Amino acid sequence: MDPAIVSLLLADDGTFPNNRRPLLLYPGAVPAEPSALESLFERNGWPPAWRNGVYAYHHYHSTAHEALGVYSGSATILFGGPQGLRRRVQAGDVAVIPAGVAHCCLESNADFRLVGAYPRGQRPDMCYGRPGERPEADRRIAGLGDPEQDPVQGAGGALGRLWKGV
Repeated sequence: MDPAIVSLLLADDGTFPNNRRPLLLYPGAVPAEPSALESLFERNGWPPAWRNGVYAYHHYHSTAHEALGVYSGSATILFGGPQGLRRRVQAGDVAVIPAGVAHCCLESNADFRLVGAYPRGQRPDMCYGRPGERPEADRRIAGLGDPEQDPVQGAGGALGRLWKGV
């Protein structure tokens, strides 16, 4: 594995399913320029879907994996629900979030911006950890396949090695 890539497993906490696939963090891996970042994601089969920040409340997607590429500023994001892991992200970083992994922005500076992307053919829903979301959300997550390519490293990248067979 690339030593710069951080791989984090987040267990089901009873409210948020999280995932058996690890959350992947790529520090300083991408250009801190939005159009270059969007081009990289597009080339690797993760069409860019939006530019903005991260919601300040816990949420997850059961129908899509997500890549967040930071092109400006910095933020602290909580992954995995209220008892999850806090991670600081900054311009040039990418987080690849498996379906089911909760995420929430705890704080950010005024210029924090990122590009969000999903694997080609996947469309995100919004889940909030509310009663009644599961077990249907769990079934959708379990049925979701792995992306064809890593959004940062492309074919043969870390995502394929770390998510294969999980």
